[in-house]
Amino acid sequence: MIKAVIFDWAGTTVDFGSRAPMGAFVNLFNEYGIEITIEDARRPMGVNKWNHIDELLQFHHIQSQWVKVYGRMPTSVDVDEMLKAFTPMNIESIRQYSQLIPGVREVVTLLRARGIRIGATTGYTRELANVLMPLAAEQGYAPDACVCAGETEQGRPSPQMVAHCASLLGISDPTEVIKVDDTVPGLMEGINFNCWTVGVSVTGNAMGLSLEEYQDLTDSDRALKENHARQELQQCQPTMVIDSVENLLSVVDEINDRIISKKRSAAA
Repeated sequence: MIKAVIFDWAGTTVDFGSRAPMGAFVNLFNEYGIEITIEDARRPMGVNKWNHIDELLQFHHIQSQWVKVYGRMPTSVDVDEMLKAFTPMNIESIRQYSQLIPGVREVVTLLRARGIRIGATTGYTRELANVLMPLAAEQGYAPDACVCAGETEQGRPSPQMVAHCASLLGISDPTEVIKVDDTVPGLMEGINFNCWTVGVSVTGNAMGLSLEEYQDLTDSDRALKENHARQELQQCQPTMVIDSVENLLSVVDEINDRIISKKRSAAA
């Protein structure tokens, strides 16, 4: 049976649309004389922030701007410096976009009532998470354990963060864990750990809209965007894709039924 659910942060439990990192990345590159779009900034989402910056600098249209401005290719030292500049920018955006996604507090309360422990992994560093977690706690959401970028030798899509989080929760069997995430790297983290994985399509990076923007869509546009976001996450073949954490309880029930059926089949 499921003993733990390990969530991502932005786009999964807080920050509908995963907007906090996006504006910070755009502002960061603007500070260095480089123009990037929100769509550019979203493409590497889910990895740690050092790797995110590094991946952006590999995009041809961004790298060519860098060479034009600085007369050379970007280096790892540049990424180090940009990460230092990025952190205070992201702190401000985290404070702005720290609202819990609708349904998260209620679902987590019901999961705990079933004896299920709550964990979190994130591409945020501990410095950034230390800003976000008290803001989430004030709204009624506080995971039992949280593992941040840089606290394991490898980040996503490696399973090391989710494995470490499960260990902190006292769980060694991956089949007793569900990883919930709104990005492909975050889902791959769970897949590589061999646990159950649930993609969150509407509230996260794949959709990329605020709650208000999402609610203002026409029915046809909403259906089109929902389908596109769902397909983006399904490319890594998670166990399931749902619209939001609000829909998670029925998924937990279904996975538990699968576990029971498998055990019955094995015993037959």
